[in-house]
Amino acid sequence: MTVLDYGSGNLRSAVRAFERADAEVTLTADKAAALEADGLVVPGVGAFAACMQGLLGVKGPEIIGRRLAGGRPVLGICVGMQVLFETGVEHGVTTEGCGEWPGTVERLQAPVVPHMGWNTVEVPSGSALFAGVEGERFYFVHSYGVRRWTLVTNDRTRAPNVIWAEHGGDRFVAAVENGPLCATQFHPEKSGDAGARLLRNWVDSL
Repeated sequence: MTVLDYGSGNLRSAVRAFERADAEVTLTADKAAALEADGLVVPGVGAFAACMQGLLGVKGPEIIGRRLAGGRPVLGICVGMQVLFETGVEHGVTTEGCGEWPGTVERLQAPVVPHMGWNTVEVPSGSALFAGVEGERFYFVHSYGVRRWTLVTNDRTRAPNVIWAEHGGDRFVAAVENGPLCATQFHPEKSGDAGARLLRNWVDSL
């Protein structure tokens, strides 16, 4: 599997976490390698706009889109999840995302922001990604999130598993499990045994 190297700050910690999950990991910005890998991980920390700029520099949106068109797994982490949505709004500036899911990343409406620390999540039944850790807590560090899920499904498409969390009375999307495309707002690589199990679940599915 491959971790996409587009200049984000938490790449090495992501690589180490997947190595601990018994995965053979390559860190690369090479388009061909990213397209051909069994699984592609898109981590991310910092600002939505900066992450999108980095992704565009290595043709990240194209790589993600082509992989998903072929049913090849992609996992986004933290801002790597946020950029999968249509738009991000930070400090009044709107930035176009990858557009794999409809929705807007916006500032959390909670008394204390950033949301930093351990939180439980609401996992629907039948989740393969969260198998064995449905009731566990995961580690979050973020000020922005997706507060409304707007993807409409029909009889021909399977509805995604949308995992929610709450901070200061504000609900937001904590993770999504949508066929070959999965993502977490929290940091599994910083979430102890529960995060390690989740990453192993994903690796085992490849």
